[in-house]
Amino acid sequence: MPLVLASSLLTSRTSSRPVRHWVGIDGGGTSTRALVADAQGRILGRGEAGASALGQGAEQAWRHIAEAIAAAGVPGLELSHCGLGLGLSGTGVPAQLQAFIAADPGVARFTLVTDGLAALLGAHGGEPGALLISGTGSVAEALLPDGSRRMVGGWGWQIGDEGSGAWLGQQAMKLAQAAHDGRAAAGELVQAVRRQAGGTREELLAFCARAGQGGYAGLAPLVFEHEAGDPAAAALLAEAARALDALAAAVHPTLPLALAGSIALRLGNRLSPALQARRVEPRGDAASGALWLIQQQVTTHA
Repeated sequence: MPLVLASSLLTSRTSSRPVRHWVGIDGGGTSTRALVADAQGRILGRGEAGASALGQGAEQAWRHIAEAIAAAGVPGLELSHCGLGLGLSGTGVPAQLQAFIAADPGVARFTLVTDGLAALLGAHGGEPGALLISGTGSVAEALLPDGSRRMVGGWGWQIGDEGSGAWLGQQAMKLAQAAHDGRAAAGELVQAVRRQAGGTREELLAFCARAGQGGYAGLAPLVFEHEAGDPAAAALLAEAARALDALAAAVHPTLPLALAGSIALRLGNRLSPALQARRVEPRGDAASGALWLIQQQVTTHA
């Protein structure tokens, strides 16, 4: 049987309205994905919308959650009769969490955890295991046999998230800035950044002022594209792989390890042999983990 999560990991709200649809939500800094099921748990559809990371605002988060649910195209679905399992980025910041709860548009019920924990639940079907995530951001999480969680990294794109798409984009921009000053060579990667972000000092500064985590992550594909022809790009990917290896090694030494996120999957074959030996294919994604979460909460407390 899947283990019961420690209550300290959950934020929940209920109402007296009946639940007619169960929804799993995976919300991060780039997009929001919804997995919709009927009252019996049968999957009815999937939808996607814009970012719902709490750091980008509670109003935006709820709007994009509603848009992702609507995009699933399920007839007769009403938000006020939905039970939501929410895996959202930014729940660890108390002010952001409280703002999101206060902005609840009136769903029937919800249970909220971090997007990393939702992905972890999906990857191992609610059973103990570890997960290395690197997409827009990066984090390593482990669900332990006692129902508690361990997390390594995930400090946010402004100061951490090493090895993530946002981090790679920031490093590429730093390289472009250094090349503009004459402190680094203007190789293939720098030229690509200039084409995408601008070549003058003013254009580079303007890009950085508006970029945010999604904007920086949008530069990450350039690093992969120019790895073969630019030693600077190759060095950045090697550094990113080392950072992800360190996250995965630190979160737990023995639990089965799944990978998630576009960057982790592209760099997965560069992890250490010890981590490769622990790798397993994920059973599901973060949206399926969030759906499992809300259904498990209802079953546990019925």
